[in-house]
Amino acid sequence: MGRDSLVIPKRWRGPYHRARCSAPPPELLLEGIEQFNRGEYFEQHETLEELWLQEPDDVRYLYQGILLVGVGFHHLGRGNYNGAVSKLRGGLEKLRWFAPRCQGVDVERLVRETEGCLTHLLELGPERMGEFEAGPRPRVRMVETT
Repeated sequence: MGRDSLVIPKRWRGPYHRARCSAPPPELLLEGIEQFNRGEYFEQHETLEELWLQEPDDVRYLYQGILLVGVGFHHLGRGNYNGAVSKLRGGLEKLRWFAPRCQGVDVERLVRETEGCLTHLLELGPERMGEFEAGPRPRVRMVETT
């Protein structure tokens, strides 16, 4: 089934259903998380987009939220302030629906760490975004599912 043959209605804003949050994480999610955590934001985008596009359930917006946060950091690394802010905000908007955890992802922690980075970036503004610390970036952490 090609990408063009998938017809999945998109909802840009929640509420999103959490019914599949207790399911184990799919392999593509784990692969995308590994890429995200290595700072391979372009690659994680490709991996998570594949997963997001083939998933009909609302859990797809968890995947898209992680993807958008990664793309935000990709834009930050390329000096695109508006793109970074926009994607980080969009990712947070989606992720908040899946807190505290979903499919083993510690969503609450990812949201908290991303919010901290976004706040710092907004304080710097576009003129000083080059001062954004090259240090800590959010990591996607897994927790045990019950």
